[in-house]
Parts: sequence; structure tokens; C-alpha cells
Amino acid sequence: MSSNETDIRDEKPQFVLPLVVRIERAEPPARTDALETAARAVLEILADDRSHGDGEWAQVMTDWQDARIRKVVRRARGGEWRRAEALPGITVTGAAAEVRVFPPVPLDGWPKELAKLQVSGTDLEDPAAPAAPRPGAALLWLNPDLDMSAGKAMAQAGHGAQLLWWAMPEADRKAWREAGFPLAVRTADPARWAELTTSGLPVVRDAGFTEIAPGSCTVVSAFPELGRLDRIDRLGD
Repeated sequence: MSSNETDIRDEKPQFVLPLVVRIERAEPPARTDALETAARAVLEILADDRSHGDGEWAQVMTDWQDARIRKVVRRARGGEWRRAEALPGITVTGAAAEVRVFPPVPLDGWPKELAKLQVSGTDLEDPAAPAAPRPGAALLWLNPDLDMSAGKAMAQAGHGAQLLWWAMPEADRKAWREAGFPLAVRTADPARWAELTTSGLPVVRDAGFTEIAPGSCTVVSAFPELGRLDRIDRLGD
């Protein structure tokens, strides 16, 4: 099992959601940009018409969401990235980051173009402190006591965004989508982490297969201040 595989359900997993981050040697993306772009990529595939009704991805998306919502982050550059882009999926761009998300695949049935990609080498840095979140953005708070690789944190941010999506009424989902899924990933203030985890907001708890202990709280997700949302999180003000 790779270091970036994460799940938060108890049932035996059957599918995994692949995400590929573009990391060119000369110009790697900033860590926070990559985390936020990965989270938005998860939201884009959840909202995509192909993931619903009679859409071509609908059944596999349903099967995946009915089990563990496992996500795996791999890296690609050059020709690897071009081959990945040729597969069915959605590419999402951030300030500089590019992340492509693909419909779920069986754990033992990865397309060869993705199976060959590396999991290691996704460690990224922020050259400067992230800017203040834009008004109205959802806030994905990272556990300040955990030291996660960028790939692991990207998967966790994706989980946090997905829990928000599940918790929202349809009207709120629509408003968030129309706004472009504004969100920010930030490390929580250590003094306020316990308050966040008991606030009633969605909390990601990791299964503990890699990097961190089972049951660790990795992300607390605060709803965006959009549309008719009445669950505005004041902990991040």
C-alpha cells in the first residue's frame, strides 16, 4: 500500500480515486496550491454530470462512495503527464498547480499509464506563507500536530472537501459549484485544534494504514459562506 493511500470508512475497500499532480523538476507547485487544487479536483468529479444518473462514471462513483473513499496521489512530469491527460478524467488548475482526477478504479485494476507513476517525490514546500483565504471560501483545517507528506495531505484535503459536499443541501452545493468551489487549506492554530474537532463540523479520521496512527483526526472542514448557508463557521474568523 502506498504512502498516499487513505481511507476513512470501515468497510473493505474495492475502489480507489486516482489523483495525479504535475510536478516538473524545474517548476514544482507550492504545497498549499497543490493541496487546494487536489481538493477542488475531488469536488469537480463529484459534481460532474458523468458521475450521476446515466453518466458514464455514475456506477463506479456510486460503488466507490458506498465503500471507503480511498484516494491515491501520484506524480507525473513531461511525457508521463501527457499520457495521463489522455485518459478520461478532469484536470483542475490552481495558481500554478495542476491536478488530474480520474474516475475510481479497482485496487488491482489501475490503467497502466497511471500504475507506472511514482507515489514518492510528492514532497512540496510553500516558498512563502499562504495568503489570507478569500471571503466566502470553505476552510479545510489541517491538524497542526501531524507531519504528513504533500501527497498524503492532498488526499486528506480531498476527503475534507468531500465530507463538506456530502453534508450540504443541494442548493448549497449548486451555489458553491457556481462560485468555482472557493476553498482554502490551512494549518490550524494548535491552541484551537481541539475546539475545531469538537465543533460539530465534518472531521476526517484516517484509517492509519500509512504515515499516521489509526483514528487520527487530519482535517476539520468549515462550510463556505455561500448562498443560504446557515452553518457559518466562526472558529476561523
